[in-house]
Amino acid sequence: MSNSTDTSPSPLANDRYLRALQRQSVDVTPVWMMRQAGRYLPEYKATRAQAGDFMSLCRNAELACEVTMQPLRRFDLDAAILFSDILTIPDAMGLGLYFEAGEGPKFSRPLTSMREIQKLGVPDPEGELQYVMNAVRTIRRELNGQVPLIGFSGSPWTLATYMIEGGSSKAFTKIKKMAFAEPEALHLLLDKLADAVIAYLNAQIAAGAQSVMVFDTWGGVLSPRDYNLFSLQYMAKIVDGLTKENDGRKVPVTLFTKNGGMWLESIAATGCDAVGLDWTINIDEARARIGDKVALQGNMDPSMLYASPERIEQEVATILEKYGQGPGHVFNLGHGIHLDVPPENAGVFVDAVHRLSKQYHCEK
Repeated sequence: MSNSTDTSPSPLANDRYLRALQRQSVDVTPVWMMRQAGRYLPEYKATRAQAGDFMSLCRNAELACEVTMQPLRRFDLDAAILFSDILTIPDAMGLGLYFEAGEGPKFSRPLTSMREIQKLGVPDPEGELQYVMNAVRTIRRELNGQVPLIGFSGSPWTLATYMIEGGSSKAFTKIKKMAFAEPEALHLLLDKLADAVIAYLNAQIAAGAQSVMVFDTWGGVLSPRDYNLFSLQYMAKIVDGLTKENDGRKVPVTLFTKNGGMWLESIAATGCDAVGLDWTINIDEARARIGDKVALQGNMDPSMLYASPERIEQEVATILEKYGQGPGHVFNLGHGIHLDVPPENAGVFVDAVHRLSKQYHCEK
């Protein structure tokens, strides 16, 4: 990290990802994968078994660093992403996070009332969440300038869904009941969560994250009016509150709302640097709507990685062609890689992006 008298950025061997997020020229389209450190890799499964359970893996800086680095050893990725979980903030708020086999995350003390929400405090990133910052520092040191490190958080709305529903949900009836019957309670929670996310991401940036991403996994279950009211305005508050530059370099922020294609203009208007796209919108349409304002990240259907190598390459070629010439595209899946995808297919995907994208970045 640079000291107070040296504002030159730390050297990066590969800065394509950061350049693309700022819509600067690159030699090839950068690529990384959501959940690139995960259960599709046998080496990840071995490390998780060594840790004992998922949260023990997250809380061990050395092991979290190990699983962050694993996909970079296999694939020519243009970014690393912190290995952690979106539910670290509500866990630090005392809701009792645990993982039920085959059922995903759950909370033993879900929120049910204004009184419970009023009692919640904003966690100290270097206190209750110091294990995350330790992981960031360890990963950044291990990367040694190889590629940039992405930090992340869940969005306030997405975090709130788990905190009120008590875990995953299909209908989101509990949080929507609070939204419409006790909106002041939900807004208080969302505002506290926005403050917590700002502190959390700024601490990640201070610890070494060179870009940050906000995952709004469940924003797409809201109506257009309620999306703006309960999700987007709080993500805009986060963007406003983030550290804009660190280590002599701009820190770009990406917002990703799954099933958020109808709201692209509103998302881009928050002041974010990039908008993540899932696979339910064509990238040429997204670029026509907002591509001169922000970079775009996406957007291959993760299930395409079950296909043959030839079909994967064909899909990569199609998305690159639809995006067209010039910078501002970070290639990614439209959501996280599935746990039973063959790792070699992920390699085909990454290599195809680099090889097939060269023609779109030649000087005219």
